[in-house]
Amino acid sequence: MVYSVGEEQTMHALPDDIAMLLAVFTPAFTPRAFAYAKVLMVGAILSPGRRTVSAALRIMGLGSDPHFQNYHRVLNRAVWSSRRAAGLLLRVLTSSFAAEDLLLVGLDETLERRRGPQIKARGVYRDAVRSSRSHVVKASGLRWMCMMLLVPIPWARRIWALPFFSVLAPSERYHAERRIHHRTLAEWARLMVCQLREWEPDRLIVLVADSSYAVLSFLHYCGTLARPVLVVTRLRLDACLYAPPPERRPGTKGRPRKVGARRPTLQKVLDSPATRWRRLRVPCWYDGKPREVEIVSETALWYHSGQPAVPIRWVLLRDPYGEFAPQALLCTDPSAAPLQIISWFIPRWQVETTFQTVRTHLGVETQRQWNDLAIARTTPALLALFSLVTLMAHPHFLRTRHPLRATSWYSKELPTFTDAIAHVRQEIWRSQLFRTSPRTADDVKLTPALADRLLDALCYAA
Repeated sequence: MVYSVGEEQTMHALPDDIAMLLAVFTPAFTPRAFAYAKVLMVGAILSPGRRTVSAALRIMGLGSDPHFQNYHRVLNRAVWSSRRAAGLLLRVLTSSFAAEDLLLVGLDETLERRRGPQIKARGVYRDAVRSSRSHVVKASGLRWMCMMLLVPIPWARRIWALPFFSVLAPSERYHAERRIHHRTLAEWARLMVCQLREWEPDRLIVLVADSSYAVLSFLHYCGTLARPVLVVTRLRLDACLYAPPPERRPGTKGRPRKVGARRPTLQKVLDSPATRWRRLRVPCWYDGKPREVEIVSETALWYHSGQPAVPIRWVLLRDPYGEFAPQALLCTDPSAAPLQIISWFIPRWQVETTFQTVRTHLGVETQRQWNDLAIARTTPALLALFSLVTLMAHPHFLRTRHPLRATSWYSKELPTFTDAIAHVRQEIWRSQLFRTSPRTADDVKLTPALADRLLDALCYAA
Protein backbone atom coordinates (compact mmCIF):
# COMPACT_ATOMS: atom_id res chain seq x y z
CA MET A 1 0.00 0.00 0.00
CA VAL A 2 1.28 3.46 -0.92
CA TYR A 3 0.64 6.45 1.33
CA SER A 4 1.51 10.08 0.90
CA VAL A 5 3.97 11.51 3.41
CA GLY A 6 1.36 13.69 5.09
CA GLU A 7 -1.07 10.76 5.43
CA GLU A 8 1.52 8.45 6.95
CA GLN A 9 2.52 11.02 9.57
CA THR A 10 -1.12 11.70 10.40
CA MET A 11 -1.86 8.06 11.09
CA HIS A 12 1.14 7.63 13.41
CA ALA A 13 0.26 10.88 15.25
CA LEU A 14 -3.14 9.72 16.54
CA PRO A 15 -3.44 8.96 20.27
CA ASP A 16 -3.36 5.25 21.05
CA ASP A 17 -6.94 5.02 22.39
CA ILE A 18 -8.37 6.84 19.34
CA ALA A 19 -6.32 4.71 16.94
CA MET A 20 -7.54 1.53 18.67
CA LEU A 21 -11.16 2.68 18.45
CA LEU A 22 -10.90 3.41 14.74
CA ALA A 23 -9.23 0.05 14.17
CA VAL A 24 -12.47 -1.66 15.26
CA PHE A 25 -14.01 -0.70 11.91
CA THR A 26 -11.33 -2.35 9.79
CA PRO A 27 -13.54 -5.35 8.79
CA ALA A 28 -16.04 -3.02 7.07
CA PHE A 29 -13.44 -1.60 4.64
CA THR A 30 -10.87 -2.75 2.19
CA PRO A 31 -7.35 -1.90 3.44
CA ARG A 32 -6.87 0.90 0.94
CA ALA A 33 -10.29 2.46 1.56
CA PHE A 34 -9.78 2.29 5.32
CA ALA A 35 -6.52 4.23 5.12
CA TYR A 36 -8.26 7.10 3.34
CA ALA A 37 -11.41 6.84 5.46
CA LYS A 38 -9.40 7.35 8.68
CA VAL A 39 -8.05 10.61 7.31
CA LEU A 40 -11.58 11.79 6.53
CA MET A 41 -12.90 10.76 9.96
CA VAL A 42 -10.18 12.61 11.84
CA GLY A 43 -10.49 15.57 9.50
CA ALA A 44 -14.25 15.73 10.07
CA ILE A 45 -13.63 15.90 13.84
CA LEU A 46 -11.03 18.67 13.56
CA SER A 47 -12.79 20.75 10.90
CA PRO A 48 -14.88 23.72 12.00
CA GLY A 49 -17.89 24.69 9.91
CA ARG A 50 -18.47 22.76 6.70
CA ARG A 51 -17.73 19.04 6.61
CA THR A 52 -16.64 18.70 3.02
CA VAL A 53 -13.86 16.43 1.83
CA SER A 54 -11.82 19.50 0.91
CA ALA A 55 -12.18 20.94 4.42
CA ALA A 56 -11.10 17.63 5.96
CA LEU A 57 -8.01 17.49 3.72
CA ARG A 58 -7.01 21.07 4.53
CA ILE A 59 -7.22 20.56 8.28
CA MET A 60 -5.14 17.39 7.94
CA GLY A 61 -2.41 19.21 6.04
CA LEU A 62 -3.20 17.48 2.75
CA GLY A 63 -4.46 20.48 0.83
CA SER A 64 -1.66 20.12 -1.71
CA ASP A 65 -1.92 16.35 -2.15
CA PRO A 66 -2.07 15.74 -5.94
CA HIS A 67 -4.10 12.55 -5.38
CA PHE A 68 -6.96 14.25 -3.55
CA GLN A 69 -9.50 12.39 -5.69
CA ASN A 70 -8.75 9.19 -3.76
CA TYR A 71 -10.41 10.69 -0.68
CA HIS A 72 -13.52 11.69 -2.64
CA ARG A 73 -13.78 8.14 -3.92
CA VAL A 74 -14.13 6.82 -0.37
CA LEU A 75 -17.67 8.19 -0.46
CA ASN A 76 -18.71 7.85 -4.10
CA ARG A 77 -16.92 4.75 -5.37
CA ALA A 78 -14.82 2.75 -2.90
CA VAL A 79 -15.90 -0.70 -1.76
CA TRP A 80 -16.97 -0.75 1.89
CA SER A 81 -20.11 -1.58 3.83
CA SER A 82 -21.80 1.15 5.85
CA ARG A 83 -24.24 -1.41 7.24
CA ARG A 84 -21.41 -3.55 8.59
CA ALA A 85 -19.78 -0.44 10.05
CA ALA A 86 -23.09 0.33 11.81
CA GLY A 87 -23.11 -3.15 13.35
CA LEU A 88 -19.54 -2.72 14.58
CA LEU A 89 -20.40 0.67 16.07
CA LEU A 90 -23.38 -0.84 17.89
CA ARG A 91 -21.13 -3.53 19.34
CA VAL A 92 -18.70 -0.94 20.69
CA LEU A 93 -21.50 1.21 22.12
CA THR A 94 -23.19 -1.66 23.90
CA SER A 95 -19.92 -2.88 25.41
CA SER A 96 -19.14 0.63 26.70
CA PHE A 97 -22.51 1.96 27.85
CA ALA A 98 -25.46 -0.45 27.62
CA ALA A 99 -26.73 -2.82 30.25
CA GLU A 100 -26.20 -6.54 29.74
CA ASP A 101 -29.87 -7.49 29.43
CA LEU A 102 -31.62 -4.43 27.92
CA LEU A 103 -31.16 -2.22 24.87
CA LEU A 104 -33.26 0.95 24.84
CA VAL A 105 -33.31 2.16 21.24
CA GLY A 106 -34.87 5.35 19.88
CA LEU A 107 -36.17 5.58 16.32
CA ASP A 108 -36.98 8.87 14.62
CA GLU A 109 -36.58 10.67 11.33
CA THR A 110 -34.86 13.94 10.58
CA LEU A 111 -34.75 16.24 7.57
CA GLU A 112 -31.50 17.11 5.83
CA ARG A 113 -32.18 20.28 3.88
CA ARG A 114 -30.69 19.81 0.39
CA ARG A 115 -31.60 21.46 -2.91
CA GLY A 116 -30.68 20.91 -6.51
CA PRO A 117 -31.81 18.66 -9.37
CA GLN A 118 -28.96 16.22 -8.71
CA ILE A 119 -30.43 15.26 -5.30
CA LYS A 120 -32.79 12.64 -6.71
CA ALA A 121 -34.28 11.22 -3.50
CA ARG A 122 -35.33 14.56 -2.05
CA GLY A 123 -38.90 15.48 -1.22
CA VAL A 124 -40.89 18.16 0.57
CA TYR A 125 -41.42 17.36 4.25
CA ARG A 126 -42.42 19.08 7.45
CA ASP A 127 -39.42 20.71 9.08
CA ALA A 128 -39.64 19.67 12.72
CA VAL A 129 -36.92 22.15 13.78
CA ARG A 130 -38.74 25.23 12.48
CA SER A 131 -42.36 24.08 12.90
CA SER A 132 -44.63 24.40 15.90
CA ARG A 133 -48.14 23.26 16.75
CA SER A 134 -49.65 26.41 15.26
CA HIS A 135 -47.20 26.99 12.40
CA VAL A 136 -46.03 24.35 9.92
CA VAL A 137 -42.87 24.91 7.88
CA LYS A 138 -42.06 22.64 4.95
CA ALA A 139 -38.65 22.27 3.36
CA SER A 140 -37.06 20.40 0.49
CA GLY A 141 -34.51 17.80 1.45
CA LEU A 142 -33.70 14.22 2.31
CA ARG A 143 -35.51 12.27 5.00
CA TRP A 144 -33.33 10.07 7.20
CA MET A 145 -34.50 7.44 9.65
CA CYS A 146 -32.07 7.05 12.51
CA MET A 147 -31.73 4.44 15.24
CA MET A 148 -30.05 5.65 18.40
CA LEU A 149 -28.96 3.90 21.55
CA LEU A 150 -30.52 5.64 24.57
CA VAL A 151 -28.01 5.13 27.37
CA PRO A 152 -26.94 7.02 30.51
CA ILE A 153 -23.55 8.70 30.16
CA PRO A 154 -21.87 8.54 33.60
CA TRP A 155 -19.88 11.78 33.36
CA ALA A 156 -22.79 13.73 31.82
CA ARG A 157 -25.28 12.34 34.39
CA ARG A 158 -28.03 12.13 31.83
CA ILE A 159 -29.21 9.98 28.96
CA TRP A 160 -27.76 10.64 25.53
CA ALA A 161 -29.05 9.39 22.19
CA LEU A 162 -26.11 7.82 20.32
CA PRO A 163 -26.77 7.24 16.57
CA PHE A 164 -25.52 4.00 15.09
CA PHE A 165 -27.79 3.08 12.14
CA SER A 166 -29.27 5.54 9.62
CA VAL A 167 -31.31 4.81 6.50
CA LEU A 168 -32.43 7.11 3.70
CA ALA A 169 -36.22 7.03 3.19
CA PRO A 170 -36.76 8.47 -0.32
CA SER A 171 -39.86 10.43 -1.25
CA GLU A 172 -42.90 8.94 -2.91
CA ARG A 173 -42.13 10.91 -6.07
CA TYR A 174 -38.70 9.27 -6.27
CA HIS A 175 -40.24 5.79 -6.27
CA ALA A 176 -43.08 6.76 -8.60
CA GLU A 177 -40.66 8.04 -11.25
CA ARG A 178 -38.81 4.72 -11.13
CA ARG A 179 -42.01 2.64 -10.96
CA ILE A 180 -40.97 0.81 -7.84
CA HIS A 181 -42.88 0.14 -4.64
CA HIS A 182 -42.84 3.06 -2.23
CA ARG A 183 -41.85 2.03 1.29
CA THR A 184 -43.57 3.89 4.10
CA LEU A 185 -41.85 4.81 7.35
CA ALA A 186 -43.34 1.74 9.00
CA GLU A 187 -41.96 -0.54 6.26
CA TRP A 188 -38.48 0.99 6.59
CA ALA A 189 -38.73 0.61 10.35
CA ARG A 190 -39.58 -3.06 9.92
CA LEU A 191 -36.41 -3.64 7.90
CA MET A 192 -34.32 -1.75 10.45
CA VAL A 193 -35.77 -3.75 13.34
CA CYS A 194 -35.01 -6.97 11.46
CA GLN A 195 -31.38 -5.88 11.05
CA LEU A 196 -31.17 -4.78 14.69
CA ARG A 197 -32.45 -8.14 15.90
CA GLU A 198 -29.87 -9.87 13.68
CA TRP A 199 -27.12 -7.84 15.36
CA GLU A 200 -28.51 -8.44 18.86
CA PRO A 201 -30.27 -11.83 18.85
CA ASP A 202 -30.38 -12.39 22.61
CA ARG A 203 -30.95 -9.09 24.41
CA LEU A 204 -34.29 -7.57 25.31
CA ILE A 205 -34.81 -4.66 22.90
CA VAL A 206 -37.22 -1.82 23.68
CA LEU A 207 -37.87 0.42 20.68
CA VAL A 208 -39.12 3.92 21.51
CA ALA A 209 -40.71 5.98 18.71
CA ASP A 210 -43.32 8.64 18.04
CA SER A 211 -46.84 8.22 16.70
CA SER A 212 -45.62 7.77 13.10
CA TYR A 213 -44.72 4.18 14.00
CA ALA A 214 -47.95 3.34 15.80
CA VAL A 215 -48.94 1.12 12.86
CA LEU A 216 -50.66 -2.19 13.48
CA SER A 217 -48.71 -4.15 10.86
CA PHE A 218 -45.39 -2.89 12.25
CA LEU A 219 -46.34 -3.55 15.89
CA HIS A 220 -47.59 -7.03 14.96
CA TYR A 221 -44.29 -7.83 13.21
CA CYS A 222 -42.22 -6.75 16.21
CA GLY A 223 -44.35 -8.88 18.52
CA THR A 224 -44.21 -12.02 16.39
CA LEU A 225 -40.43 -12.26 16.05
CA ALA A 226 -38.76 -15.30 17.58
CA ARG A 227 -37.36 -12.88 20.16
CA PRO A 228 -39.99 -10.10 20.25
CA VAL A 229 -39.00 -6.45 20.17
CA LEU A 230 -41.06 -4.32 22.56
CA VAL A 231 -42.34 -1.06 21.09
CA VAL A 232 -43.31 2.00 23.12
CA THR A 233 -44.97 4.83 21.22
CA ARG A 234 -47.77 7.36 21.36
CA LEU A 235 -51.34 6.17 20.81
CA ARG A 236 -54.18 8.10 19.21
CA LEU A 237 -56.96 9.09 21.57
CA ASP A 238 -59.53 7.77 19.08
CA ALA A 239 -57.88 4.34 18.61
CA CYS A 240 -60.25 1.37 18.34
CA LEU A 241 -59.68 -0.73 21.45
CA TYR A 242 -61.33 -4.05 22.19
CA ALA A 243 -61.56 -6.63 24.94
CA PRO A 244 -59.98 -10.08 24.41
CA PRO A 245 -62.20 -12.49 22.43
CA PRO A 246 -64.51 -14.67 24.55
CA GLU A 247 -63.69 -18.31 25.01
CA ARG A 248 -64.83 -20.30 22.00
CA ARG A 249 -67.48 -22.87 22.84
CA PRO A 250 -67.30 -26.39 21.38
CA GLY A 251 -69.33 -26.75 18.19
CA THR A 252 -69.32 -23.05 17.33
CA LYS A 253 -69.31 -22.53 13.56
CA GLY A 254 -67.31 -19.98 11.62
CA ARG A 255 -63.93 -18.44 12.09
CA PRO A 256 -62.70 -17.69 15.60
CA ARG A 257 -63.22 -14.14 16.73
CA LYS A 258 -60.17 -11.89 16.81
CA VAL A 259 -61.49 -9.46 19.40
CA GLY A 260 -64.21 -9.13 21.98
CA ALA A 261 -66.49 -6.25 22.88
CA ARG A 262 -65.61 -2.70 21.87
CA ARG A 263 -64.16 -0.57 24.66
CA PRO A 264 -64.46 3.21 25.08
CA THR A 265 -61.89 5.30 23.26
CA LEU A 266 -59.19 7.00 25.28
CA GLN A 267 -60.83 10.36 24.58
CA LYS A 268 -63.97 9.15 26.34
CA VAL A 269 -61.87 7.80 29.20
CA LEU A 270 -60.18 11.19 29.48
CA ASP A 271 -63.48 13.12 29.48
CA SER A 272 -65.45 10.77 31.72
CA PRO A 273 -65.89 11.97 35.34
CA ALA A 274 -66.11 8.31 36.42
CA THR A 275 -62.49 7.59 35.43
CA ARG A 276 -60.43 6.75 38.49
CA TRP A 277 -57.06 8.45 38.22
CA ARG A 278 -54.16 7.62 40.47
CA ARG A 279 -51.14 9.73 41.34
CA LEU A 280 -47.74 8.48 40.23
CA ARG A 281 -44.34 10.00 40.94
CA VAL A 282 -42.01 9.77 37.95
CA PRO A 283 -38.39 9.89 39.23
CA CYS A 284 -36.96 11.58 36.13
CA TRP A 285 -39.23 13.74 33.98
CA TYR A 286 -38.19 15.57 30.80
CA ASP A 287 -36.28 18.19 32.77
CA GLY A 288 -34.47 15.50 34.79
CA LYS A 289 -36.40 16.26 37.98
CA PRO A 290 -39.11 14.20 39.72
CA ARG A 291 -42.67 14.89 38.62
CA GLU A 292 -46.11 13.87 39.83
CA VAL A 293 -48.61 12.85 37.16
CA GLU A 294 -52.03 11.25 37.11
CA ILE A 295 -52.44 8.07 35.09
CA VAL A 296 -54.94 5.42 34.20
CA SER A 297 -53.79 2.23 32.52
CA GLU A 298 -55.33 -0.99 31.19
CA THR A 299 -54.65 -3.76 28.72
CA ALA A 300 -56.57 -4.09 25.47
CA LEU A 301 -56.47 -5.27 21.88
CA TRP A 302 -55.88 -2.62 19.23
CA TYR A 303 -57.59 -3.68 16.03
CA HIS A 304 -58.80 -2.41 12.65
CA SER A 305 -60.62 -4.40 10.01
CA GLY A 306 -58.15 -6.17 7.73
CA GLN A 307 -55.28 -5.71 10.20
CA PRO A 308 -53.94 -8.05 12.89
CA ALA A 309 -55.06 -7.51 16.47
CA VAL A 310 -52.19 -6.36 18.67
CA PRO A 311 -52.26 -6.84 22.46
CA ILE A 312 -51.09 -3.67 24.19
CA ARG A 313 -50.99 -1.89 27.51
CA TRP A 314 -52.07 1.73 27.20
CA VAL A 315 -51.22 4.48 29.65
CA LEU A 316 -53.13 7.76 29.72
CA LEU A 317 -51.28 10.61 31.42
CA ARG A 318 -52.40 14.03 32.52
CA ASP A 319 -50.89 16.75 34.65
CA PRO A 320 -52.79 17.47 37.88
CA TYR A 321 -51.72 21.12 37.53
CA GLY A 322 -52.58 21.43 33.84
CA GLU A 323 -49.08 22.35 32.67
CA PHE A 324 -48.99 19.87 29.76
CA ALA A 325 -51.62 18.37 27.51
CA PRO A 326 -52.82 14.80 28.18
CA GLN A 327 -51.05 12.11 26.19
CA ALA A 328 -51.48 8.40 25.64
CA LEU A 329 -48.74 5.78 25.36
CA LEU A 330 -48.85 2.18 24.28
CA CYS A 331 -46.53 -0.75 24.89
CA THR A 332 -46.68 -4.03 23.01
CA ASP A 333 -45.93 -5.87 26.26
CA PRO A 334 -49.23 -5.99 28.23
CA SER A 335 -47.36 -7.12 31.35
CA ALA A 336 -45.19 -3.98 31.50
CA ALA A 337 -45.77 -1.65 34.44
CA PRO A 338 -47.02 1.89 33.65
CA LEU A 339 -44.05 3.51 35.41
CA GLN A 340 -41.65 1.39 33.36
CA ILE A 341 -43.40 2.40 30.13
CA ILE A 342 -43.15 6.09 31.03
CA SER A 343 -39.47 5.78 31.99
CA TRP A 344 -38.77 4.09 28.64
CA PHE A 345 -40.58 6.77 26.64
CA ILE A 346 -39.19 9.94 28.25
CA PRO A 347 -35.57 9.55 26.97
CA ARG A 348 -36.88 9.65 23.38
CA TRP A 349 -36.71 13.44 23.50
CA GLN A 350 -32.90 13.24 23.58
CA VAL A 351 -33.14 12.23 19.92
CA GLU A 352 -34.08 15.79 18.93
CA THR A 353 -31.13 17.12 20.95
CA THR A 354 -28.77 14.86 19.02
CA PHE A 355 -30.19 15.98 15.67
CA GLN A 356 -29.64 19.62 16.58
CA THR A 357 -26.13 18.90 17.88
CA VAL A 358 -24.97 17.16 14.70
CA ARG A 359 -26.19 20.15 12.69
CA THR A 360 -24.39 22.62 14.94
CA HIS A 361 -21.12 20.83 15.71
CA LEU A 362 -20.70 18.11 13.07
CA GLY A 363 -21.75 19.92 9.91
CA VAL A 364 -24.77 17.88 8.78
CA GLU A 365 -26.35 19.70 5.79
CA THR A 366 -22.99 21.27 4.83
CA GLN A 367 -21.61 18.40 2.74
CA ARG A 368 -21.43 18.96 -1.01
CA GLN A 369 -21.31 15.64 -2.85
CA TRP A 370 -24.48 14.78 -4.77
CA ASN A 371 -23.55 11.32 -6.07
CA ASP A 372 -26.22 8.81 -4.95
CA LEU A 373 -23.73 6.56 -3.18
CA ALA A 374 -22.00 9.52 -1.53
CA ILE A 375 -25.36 10.82 -0.25
CA ALA A 376 -26.20 7.40 1.18
CA ARG A 377 -22.86 7.28 3.04
CA THR A 378 -22.01 10.82 4.14
CA THR A 379 -24.93 11.75 6.40
CA PRO A 380 -24.99 8.39 8.27
CA ALA A 381 -21.23 8.79 8.81
CA LEU A 382 -21.67 12.29 10.26
CA LEU A 383 -24.50 11.10 12.51
CA ALA A 384 -22.37 8.18 13.69
CA LEU A 385 -19.54 10.64 14.36
CA PHE A 386 -21.57 11.90 17.33
CA SER A 387 -21.27 8.42 18.89
CA LEU A 388 -17.61 8.10 17.94
CA VAL A 389 -16.71 11.38 19.61
CA THR A 390 -18.57 10.29 22.74
CA LEU A 391 -16.63 7.02 22.77
CA MET A 392 -13.33 8.83 22.31
CA ALA A 393 -14.01 11.22 25.18
CA HIS A 394 -15.48 8.60 27.51
CA PRO A 395 -12.26 7.15 29.02
CA HIS A 396 -10.83 10.58 29.79
CA PHE A 397 -13.95 11.96 31.48
CA LEU A 398 -14.14 8.82 33.59
CA ARG A 399 -10.55 9.19 34.79
CA THR A 400 -10.24 12.93 35.36
CA ARG A 401 -12.43 15.98 35.71
CA HIS A 402 -11.93 17.95 32.52
CA PRO A 403 -12.23 21.76 32.87
CA LEU A 404 -15.51 22.91 31.36
CA ARG A 405 -15.97 25.93 29.15
CA ALA A 406 -17.98 28.34 31.29
CA THR A 407 -18.32 32.10 31.73
CA SER A 408 -19.53 34.49 34.40
CA TRP A 409 -22.96 34.57 32.76
CA TYR A 410 -23.19 30.80 32.08
CA SER A 411 -22.32 28.37 34.83
CA LYS A 412 -21.96 24.79 33.60
CA GLU A 413 -21.41 21.94 36.03
CA LEU A 414 -21.56 18.90 33.75
CA PRO A 415 -19.90 18.20 30.39
CA THR A 416 -21.88 18.47 27.18
CA PHE A 417 -21.07 17.32 23.66
CA THR A 418 -19.29 20.63 23.08
CA ASP A 419 -16.80 19.71 25.82
CA ALA A 420 -16.47 16.16 24.50
CA ILE A 421 -15.54 17.18 20.95
CA ALA A 422 -13.25 19.94 22.29
CA HIS A 423 -11.36 17.37 24.37
CA VAL A 424 -11.02 14.96 21.43
CA ARG A 425 -9.70 17.76 19.23
CA GLN A 426 -7.26 18.75 21.96
CA GLU A 427 -5.94 15.21 22.26
CA ILE A 428 -5.46 14.90 18.49
CA TRP A 429 -3.66 18.24 18.22
CA ARG A 430 -1.51 17.46 21.26
CA SER A 431 -0.45 14.10 19.82
CA GLN A 432 0.71 15.80 16.64
CA LEU A 433 2.39 18.62 18.52
CA PHE A 434 4.43 16.29 20.77
CA ARG A 435 5.02 13.60 18.16
CA THR A 436 8.77 14.19 17.97
CA SER A 437 9.34 16.00 21.28
CA PRO A 438 10.73 14.24 24.38
CA ARG A 439 8.37 13.98 27.33
CA THR A 440 10.77 15.89 29.64
CA ALA A 441 11.34 18.86 27.36
CA ASP A 442 10.06 22.27 28.50
CA ASP A 443 10.19 23.99 25.14
CA VAL A 444 7.87 22.93 22.35
CA LYS A 445 8.55 23.94 18.76
CA LEU A 446 5.80 24.08 16.18
CA THR A 447 6.73 22.73 12.78
CA PRO A 448 5.84 25.07 9.90
CA ALA A 449 3.30 22.58 8.52
CA LEU A 450 1.49 22.25 11.86
CA ALA A 451 1.52 26.02 12.38
CA ASP A 452 -0.04 26.52 8.94
CA ARG A 453 -2.79 24.01 9.75
CA LEU A 454 -3.62 25.73 13.03
CA LEU A 455 -3.67 29.18 11.45
CA ASP A 456 -5.86 27.94 8.61
CA ALA A 457 -8.32 26.45 11.10
CA LEU A 458 -8.48 29.71 13.05
CA CYS A 459 -8.70 32.09 10.10
CA TYR A 460 -11.36 30.11 8.23
CA ALA A 461 -13.40 28.96 11.23
CA ALA A 462 -16.64 30.41 9.88
